[in-house]
Amino acid sequence: MRDMSIARPPRATPDVGSGVGVLDRVVAILDAIEAGNARSLTDVTLATGYTRSTTHRLLQAMEAHDLLDYSGSRGYHLGPRFLRLANRALRELPLRDLAHPVLTRLSETTGESAQLYVRSVDERVCIDAVESPSELRTIVVVGAALPLTKGSAGKLFLAWATPDDRDRLSADLEPSMRARLHQQILTGLRRGWTESVGEREPGVASVSAPIVGAHDALVAVISVSGPVSRLGRGGAKRYAPTVMSAARDVERALGYQA
Repeated sequence: MRDMSIARPPRATPDVGSGVGVLDRVVAILDAIEAGNARSLTDVTLATGYTRSTTHRLLQAMEAHDLLDYSGSRGYHLGPRFLRLANRALRELPLRDLAHPVLTRLSETTGESAQLYVRSVDERVCIDAVESPSELRTIVVVGAALPLTKGSAGKLFLAWATPDDRDRLSADLEPSMRARLHQQILTGLRRGWTESVGEREPGVASVSAPIVGAHDALVAVISVSGPVSRLGRGGAKRYAPTVMSAARDVERALGYQA
């Protein structure tokens, strides 16, 4: 059952914005839903300060354009068009071009597949990947959207999330799994890398390191993945220094390090 005691954001101020009223109202609704404070028609109405009829009309229009989606249990949430737009935008960012040579070297050095992830709403999206030359290898296609609560890369995105966001994303996990995930996040922050063994797919292991930008903001996550037989728990410690070094190389390419 949804917690009805959640704090509401301040009401929208109608005279602050671009001057295009409909657009400003749409953005205000998106902001309220993205923040996780508004899921029902009543929630959105209270969060934005718009009339119920105006809010209902805009919500229906935004659903029609795939900007929002609605399910009875989850209420309103960001729609599939944002993922398509994000995938397109991410492919056009300089991050992918600047990181690709590093990703290639990482795959060549480790002999494993290498990936570059960014967060997109409640998922992580692979924006570049280099496959291992080995016959037995892992394959993550560019554009693949993967969960944040499974896999070594997901743990790093959760590490940089706000506590409320982290709690929301892990709410469906069993208490013991949430506690274990929390401990893995703390361990990853302390040592600068995370690992996973058979979390997202049986027999697959991975090691990830954060790419950090200005003001300690998480820009992306770089990973290597492969079969557990080669990249199990012992292999994770062996690959970790190389993956962290690759992350620093990307940071330098982006101009975040001298």
